[in-house]
Amino acid sequence: MSAQAERLIELGVHRSAGLSAARLRAFAAAAAEAVAGGEGALLTVHPDRAPASALAPLLRHDGKPGFVVTDMTDVDLFAPLDGVVLPDSPLHVVTGLDRGDHMAGWSPDEALPALTKEARTPLLLTEGIHWVLQQPAVLERNHCFMTIGSRLRKASGVLDARTPAIWISNGTGRDGRERRDAPKVGWCWAGNRHTWLGFASAVDRRGGDR
Repeated sequence: MSAQAERLIELGVHRSAGLSAARLRAFAAAAAEAVAGGEGALLTVHPDRAPASALAPLLRHDGKPGFVVTDMTDVDLFAPLDGVVLPDSPLHVVTGLDRGDHMAGWSPDEALPALTKEARTPLLLTEGIHWVLQQPAVLERNHCFMTIGSRLRKASGVLDARTPAIWISNGTGRDGRERRDAPKVGWCWAGNRHTWLGFASAVDRRGGDR
């Protein structure tokens, strides 16, 4: 867990989130004790402090920086889905991570109730980005993942049909050839299936820092 704290400090995430390096290190140390040394746990910053638009450019794959697709200018408005409860603290730990490869070929509409039935919680987009920041190898071509814990609710109260995902750009269309192999934050329709996208989820979230 301390290594994860140092990684976020190295990237400057603590500064953009309005947190001191000392506070981040202290939380990581306490969290490691609370979750058996922090093995398999992910240290994350609340999306209100570190939004997806600020985190995405910090991603790297094949030497290319991450980006948000051009038709997702409202990326930071994607908020926790009803039933996805975040700790009331600027920092929290996510445990029991799974990329959800076994759900590749499912639609988000199909995956969400299945995850709920398994007592798992879908990752937020920002949590997914944190995961790739800490473990770049988790983003693998043809084995990328969706983060359906984040959804945009329209003024009418109806959910926007887009569901966010993190994958690797092919450098086509509006991405631009120069972005081929770059990490990409994008979206898919809630009713569509993709054989190369799993559904990232976790067992639990723990806070404690206020």
